[in-house]
Amino acid sequence: MKEKTSLHTDQPIWNALYPAIREFFHHNYLDVVMDAKKIRGYRSPDARSIWIRDHSDMMRCTKYFETDLTSCIDHFAETQAQNGRIFDYYTVFPEKLPSERENWAKYVRVPVEADVEYRFVKSAYLAWQATGDDQWLAGILPHLEKALQYILTHPWRWDNRRHLVKRPYTIDTWDFAYSAGRHEWLQMQIDENTFWGIMHGDNSGYYEAMMILSQLYAYFGKRKKAAEWLDLAKKLRRRMNRICWNGRFYTHFVKLTPVTIPDVDEAEQLSLSNPMDINRGVADHAQAVSILREYQSRKQKTHAFAEWFSIDPPFPDGCFGDELLVKGAYCNGGIMPLVGGELARAAFEHGYESYGVAILRQYAEMIARDKATYLWYFPDGRNSTAESSTSPEALPTDGWGSGAMAYALIEGLAGVVDRQKSFRKVTLSPRWPSAGVAEARIHLHYPASDVSFGYDYQLTDSQLLLEVNAHSSDIHFHIQLPAGKRVRQVLCRDRQLPFRLSKVESTPYVDFSRHMKSPGGVKIVFK
Repeated sequence: MKEKTSLHTDQPIWNALYPAIREFFHHNYLDVVMDAKKIRGYRSPDARSIWIRDHSDMMRCTKYFETDLTSCIDHFAETQAQNGRIFDYYTVFPEKLPSERENWAKYVRVPVEADVEYRFVKSAYLAWQATGDDQWLAGILPHLEKALQYILTHPWRWDNRRHLVKRPYTIDTWDFAYSAGRHEWLQMQIDENTFWGIMHGDNSGYYEAMMILSQLYAYFGKRKKAAEWLDLAKKLRRRMNRICWNGRFYTHFVKLTPVTIPDVDEAEQLSLSNPMDINRGVADHAQAVSILREYQSRKQKTHAFAEWFSIDPPFPDGCFGDELLVKGAYCNGGIMPLVGGELARAAFEHGYESYGVAILRQYAEMIARDKATYLWYFPDGRNSTAESSTSPEALPTDGWGSGAMAYALIEGLAGVVDRQKSFRKVTLSPRWPSAGVAEARIHLHYPASDVSFGYDYQLTDSQLLLEVNAHSSDIHFHIQLPAGKRVRQVLCRDRQLPFRLSKVESTPYVDFSRHMKSPGGVKIVFK
């Protein structure tokens, strides 16, 4: 099928960004055969395996060009344990060369991981969004609920006192735990020496997953189920904000087991899930602004080429059991485009549009120069290598980070957010004034269902014209206004629409809603 998703503006840098990311993804898919079924997934940049965490986040980009969005999720569902547990990853490729040569089918669940099940839920939601397949969703919905029930009941995952998701002491969402030297290498097991605690990113992920489940049950008319999951989500959010918020950002690890790691100021550690917490909806606007300001502050205070830290400040060299995990490497303070993309998305949503533009511009210039993108970089700008990482590979075509940048570009700057499925409920928030763009043409396509949505944007001194390409869409317009412009009227097909003016921080917006059965024009006339 011919590729249809495209973003064109009057500035070349934005025209080149999505095609460059799309080219990276050409190198990231893996087709494997399991039980005589062909399965397509998008791989981790550091190993030939399909991790649900990478794959689910990358779906925020792959849904715009991939036709097979369900076979991978179906396979994780088919291999779900009776208690609801989901595997981290599967592969058919030897992983530890040269010692491992067998190309057997391998399934792995890293015991210390607590984030797997919410990613499974999110991936199913994104697949339904792009396929529009209600029958498929109805079939997989019991698996989604079973996965969340596992988290809420399993003694390794749920803290019955605080009623929050817990995990061993890992670096944010990563898959090895601090062992205080009691284990000879990376500790991925749970044992009598495990240091337990609450990691904010797990809980924001499960809040979002519970909200998704509530939305899906409401869609199918199951109001009681929808209300139950909504109530669980709201209570989780309240508890997380009470226990994990430190007044500036979310504390990296709230300890349940007392432990002190020498030579690190743990109270100052800003970890990678913070911008994700914003985008998942647990942080209110004031908290989001505080987190954004914290990243901006650290950009000024550190010598890193970008503030997209996996964690800052990092842990002492090698304290997690591998000598390669020095300060500034990998998840121990490495610079990750994944974090940059999430940060940019959050900035666009919370009145820091120019900051979001600056992040995207820096990334666009970087990949245009290098023709490459890596999972992580050292703070001085050197890219990761297999030799400098605990992972067997370091592809220069990282889809996890580049996909996050595409997410910020499409939903943040271009401002198209699908709130349900098939673009039936859309929030449209083009933020082109923050990038100095006067003309843009955006066309988004779900090839899995051949459904499209887009708009033409033209800004002049006297008006803003939007030609919206929609079919049976309920659209909430949240349009960034150019500085100094005041709205006289809003017209759709020459009929005036009621509107209201708002500000997000200091950025002016005009808000109105419209159901559009077919393509049509919207005109915002300035005074």
